Amino acid sequence: MFDHKKEATASDAVAVHNATGNHVQLQRRLQSRHLQMIAIGGTIGTGLFIGSGSALATAGPAGALIAFAFIGTLVYSVMVALGEMATFIPVSGAFTAYAARFVDPSLGFAMGWIYWFSWAITYALELTASGLIIQWWAPNLNIGIFIGVFWIIITALNFLPVSFYGEVEFYFAMIKVLTVIGFMIFAICIDAGAGQQGYLGFHNWKTPGAFAPYLASNPATGKFVAIWSVMVTAGFSYQGTELVGIAAGETSNPRKNVPSAIKKTFYRIVFFFVLTIFFIGLLIPYTDDRLATAGTNASASPFVIAADIAGVKVLPSIINAVLLCVVLSAANSNVYSGSRILVGLAESHCAPRFLLKTTSGGVPYVAVAVTAAFGLLGFMNESNSGGTVFNWLINITSVAGFIAWTCIGISHIAFMRALKAQNISRDSLPYKAMWQPFFSWYGVIFNILIILTQGFKAFVPWNTTNFFVAYVSVIIFVVLYVGHKAVFRQPFVKPVEADLDSGRKEVDELWYEEVKPTTLWGKFWAWLG
Repeated sequence: MFDHKKEATASDAVAVHNATGNHVQLQRRLQSRHLQMIAIGGTIGTGLFIGSGSALATAGPAGALIAFAFIGTLVYSVMVALGEMATFIPVSGAFTAYAARFVDPSLGFAMGWIYWFSWAITYALELTASGLIIQWWAPNLNIGIFIGVFWIIITALNFLPVSFYGEVEFYFAMIKVLTVIGFMIFAICIDAGAGQQGYLGFHNWKTPGAFAPYLASNPATGKFVAIWSVMVTAGFSYQGTELVGIAAGETSNPRKNVPSAIKKTFYRIVFFFVLTIFFIGLLIPYTDDRLATAGTNASASPFVIAADIAGVKVLPSIINAVLLCVVLSAANSNVYSGSRILVGLAESHCAPRFLLKTTSGGVPYVAVAVTAAFGLLGFMNESNSGGTVFNWLINITSVAGFIAWTCIGISHIAFMRALKAQNISRDSLPYKAMWQPFFSWYGVIFNILIILTQGFKAFVPWNTTNFFVAYVSVIIFVVLYVGHKAVFRQPFVKPVEADLDSGRKEVDELWYEEVKPTTLWGKFWAWLG
């Protein structure tokens, strides 16, 4: 860093970036509070509010708790690895660019396209979910109305400068955080005896029990299978945490703000996920039939089921409103992250160059339009045959997150080798990841294991259709990788030749003070972040 630049303003820094940085004119308009809440909001979604119920039904309270805690360690290994790379080289495209730079251009190509496709398809899923949530209040209204309305709103938001995305996600994340905190307070009161059941304590851990057997006839094997099955569910719930790495390319003062967001990931995992799963297990017996429903509205949420058991009737409408905010927040993030992945692919010459076009406000409008167009696939649910195809497309997104996490870990291992080969000490990095390289290897090995075994139900007994549904994303990833390698025949990147400079020197020249919060509310969120 250069001391004589410390007095530069934020606007000056943006101007320097646009003048001397990457030729993609993305602008660093995301402030610290935006990134902190994106980091929180990226993890809290329908997986926690609804998916946690099916996890409890499958593995029991202790089994679900073990699964979510274990997957939390994998997520943290990915985040600290991503944090080390994203603070050193905070570029557009984030981890897809790292895979191409440090490992193999073909890996960056395959990873980037399947990850983009997963976000684009998930946009259609979230729009559909928003319609189903509103149908809980108005069952006679056609779901297509809300798919169209919310598609227009979310797409329009993403054509605005990135600071608008940051603001929207800030308030959406705030709603999620307050809801989870409120539920925890509610759970403590109910467990202590405030509900109609009286004092609960660990009663549900004893009757019907702490663990639920699953599939296997042998009790011990069944409990292990149940926990392993929930690990897959937990992984899907955690996906989105890596959005911090995508936002790094548009974050002001990434040397400071990205490490701050990454470091607190561990505490967010423990507080928002592990504790929530723990409290749900205290309040609801895993044998409750409502936990196993496949709904997307408030009736399927364990938060509502817990309130109903306790005799509190006002909560369903509140939770349904929160769920609407959750899916709209996810839809907003889908378009944002998908468009930035396209920009990264175009920068790496893995996608058409016209995707790099930006507005004067720094918005890659072509990439936004292409990504948002896939949201219209939500209308496929209007027909029965279209719904079947749509469900197949959704399964492609399921494993894409695990593939991305694996590639991030592999990229980080290659990144550390490149640093060593080019005589750059890890002690000089803006953020130094812990327990390396063992922590990254730990994440890579278990993520690969989950990818290979997540479709185990297709084998007992064998079901060809279920096999392809479970592994279609893996097949597509392999086809993309092998196809790119066969066409371009690019060699693996040698550590001594890995590009550790592009995108880094420009950021090294950006040194300015953070905009200090002046209001009491702003100071509170600065303290929380």
